[in-house]
Amino acid sequence: MSTELSIFVNCDTEDQPLNTSGVDWQELSIVNDRLLFSAGSTTVADGETIPSDSAKNQAGVLISATEDVEVNRCFLEDISSGILREIHNFAENKRYVFAFDFDGETTSEPVLELWDDEDLDSIELYSLGNGVADDSWWKGVVTTDGLPGDDWAGYPLAGSENNHFLWLNNENGALTGAKVLYCNLKIIIPVGTTQSGLEQPIISIKYTSV
Repeated sequence: MSTELSIFVNCDTEDQPLNTSGVDWQELSIVNDRLLFSAGSTTVADGETIPSDSAKNQAGVLISATEDVEVNRCFLEDISSGILREIHNFAENKRYVFAFDFDGETTSEPVLELWDDEDLDSIELYSLGNGVADDSWWKGVVTTDGLPGDDWAGYPLAGSENNHFLWLNNENGALTGAKVLYCNLKIIIPVGTTQSGLEQPIISIKYTSV
């Protein structure tokens, strides 16, 4: 029987592992749920109903002509409940933020990649560097074995070139049994960009199993 993957996000302020009693981990429905990256507002906030596109735009992060801007808030759009759930430790020096729960062994090490569509063969979105992976706004760090550190930089995520994706098992190879792997993400909008960033890249988790 092939190994199954379940993805969870930590909607609690506590930085504790998946399945810790009292910590609000939410399973992500890859069919229905979405992640929303925002500056937040009174309507784009934890526990609020899923906002309209207009409300999302009004709560967008403002770009700057003088400095890079970090997107400071991330929400789970929980479609089944119809509300936003904030992922409080997004982009922080926190370990247990995005969890990938594998129920058995794998024959390759799981990786996290970002692409511009479900074909998983191009990175033409502006937020992914407009074809240049080094210029991606998306940064990622593996936290399976420890904290990312203060002011962590992470790797620019775009496509499958070396140093532009995450080895979720920290380059320790394929999984020999059930295991939960972790990472954290951030978005840095470069100074002076003329692009809105209103894009929907695909986050892909790849692995093989018997």
